[in-house]
Amino acid sequence: MADTIKIKQVRSTNGAKQDQVRTVKALGLRRINHTREIPDNESVRGMIFKVKHLVEIVEE
Repeated sequence: MADTIKIKQVRSTNGAKQDQVRTVKALGLRRINHTREIPDNESVRGMIFKVKHLVEIVEE
């Protein structure tokens, strides 16, 4: 695995469950098309899995 992973928010959190909204914020995403590069570990992968319908992993 790489040591970092790039994620991008592709859908709005409007209408999402409150825990999903908090997970997106914890990942550091603020708005649609916002991209972050964060450490790639199991806890981050679990967070991404929880909000997989709101974010995508960006391949370079």
